[in-house]
Amino acid sequence: MDLTILYRGPLASCDYDCPYCPFAKRRDSAHRLRADRAALERFVAWVAEQTGDRVSVLFTPWGEGLVRSWYRRALVELSHLPQVRRVAIQTNLSCRTGWLAEARREVAALWCTYHPGQVPYERFRARCAELTAAGVRYSVGVVGLDAHLAEARRLRAELPPEVYVWVNAAEGHTYTDEEAARWTEIDPLFGYSRRPHRSAGLPCRTGASVVSVDGEGTVRRCHFVPTELGNLYDGSFRAALRPRACPLASCDCHIGYVHLESLPLYDVFAGGVLERVPAGWPEPPPAGAAVRPRRAGGRGASRTA
Repeated sequence: MDLTILYRGPLASCDYDCPYCPFAKRRDSAHRLRADRAALERFVAWVAEQTGDRVSVLFTPWGEGLVRSWYRRALVELSHLPQVRRVAIQTNLSCRTGWLAEARREVAALWCTYHPGQVPYERFRARCAELTAAGVRYSVGVVGLDAHLAEARRLRAELPPEVYVWVNAAEGHTYTDEEAARWTEIDPLFGYSRRPHRSAGLPCRTGASVVSVDGEGTVRRCHFVPTELGNLYDGSFRAALRPRACPLASCDCHIGYVHLESLPLYDVFAGGVLERVPAGWPEPPPAGAAVRPRRAGGRGASRTA
């Protein structure tokens, strides 16, 4: 089986104070941190046992994971398992980067977000330079707010062209064509993020080849649909895996709509779905290009490595 897992444990604390994030500067109790560590170690052990599967993992913590040693260790350990095709994590890149020398660079990857106002530009840019020098696969992005535009332009101009700089539409924000054009100059794929995607009744890979897993091992089709499919650790989820239509009216988050079969994003990001790196970057297919999406469950549905 080819399986992509979006893992989100109990961790909810972050070292940043972003005004657009409800988890800004949140502190987890010692008990919660211990629970998160135990849950993550249990998950890593489970992946290690899946020698008959091909597994890809994206960690999507509510908080910042890489400031915690157990997340760094998990990425390293998973990257060395032969059945793991890709392991990636969403991060603000506030942690040191030297630990990545222990990871398999062709498997481990980072999805990095730059938060202007939370970290000096030069510090973040230096972290990116470290990743580039070490040969780490990564993407970098910003939230598309007017206050971020100048620094986003600077980031795009100063990062190597082979590093994809993405832009997420700000939640609840409507962009005029003129505003969207400014962000599209930075991210030619911004058109996919600009508006929510109609998803009701449309086929989606989540629930078939892609699942969401929480710290208890509860499996759902994705982070946004609460219906449970079973549990990871007793194997009950496997019988529930099958192609499904989306039950929601729309999908407005990249980690959700990237899996919609009605969109061509498995081709746009072929080989880099989890870390958000387009195929052939710096010359990816343009936003809205008529690219034939692959079927869920087929070979293309698991091409995240």
